[in-house]
Amino acid sequence: MIHFVGAGCGAADLITVRGQRLLAEADVIIYAGSLVNPDLLTYKKDGCAVYNSATMTLEEVLDVMFDAEANGKTTVRLHTGDPCLYGAIREQMDALDARGIAYDDCPGVSSFCGAAAALKMEYTLPDVSQSVVITRMAGRTPVPERESIRAFAQHRATMVLFLSTGLLEQTQSELIAGGYPADTPAAIVYKATWPDERTLLCTVGTLARCAEENAIRKTALIIVGDAVKQSGYARSMLYHPTFSTEFRPAKE
Repeated sequence: MIHFVGAGCGAADLITVRGQRLLAEADVIIYAGSLVNPDLLTYKKDGCAVYNSATMTLEEVLDVMFDAEANGKTTVRLHTGDPCLYGAIREQMDALDARGIAYDDCPGVSSFCGAAAALKMEYTLPDVSQSVVITRMAGRTPVPERESIRAFAQHRATMVLFLSTGLLEQTQSELIAGGYPADTPAAIVYKATWPDERTLLCTVGTLARCAEENAIRKTALIIVGDAVKQSGYARSMLYHPTFSTEFRPAKE
């Protein structure tokens, strides 16, 4: 059995209870060493074989899985955050399907949630923003043209950018060209929930300069939109005394 497990966004105690149990039971762990907190490996049992996928190709990762399965062992494939976001899990699952190998997926806390927690931020503020766009700047891995930063920017919704810190000058230009005013609030969150976490507030027009001045070149999320400033919002109707729900009548 192969278990794909979300490691969470950084802090070792932010893995799910299920994810921790699966780590403790695994005979083999293949973890994304470039991003996953190595403290998570303290949950493994004695004798567990550990592989760092940062130094491996897809084929090498699959060979470890196939060998473990052939020998009746349980494998945990430990991905950063939640595997469904930029985890490259589909290609692994398809290879397992082709061989009839059983697997499941244990979700984790994504770094976009960790970044919001670091900023003490709510992404969806009434009258400010009710949508969150999760995307990335095109780099060596292309992005469909219909999903370009410029195309999304015209909505001026809250935007969370993964894998884009090293391309901030271009990202900044695309955000402005797409429709965000240069003075739109923005934030850079470096290593959310890790011990060396850093949060920087800036604007869309100063993103590149802010990152350069603070020597941040990777392992950071970019958050853009009026929701960053956490002000100017309307009260939620859900808990308003004049709003009735299935569980609570309205009060006069």
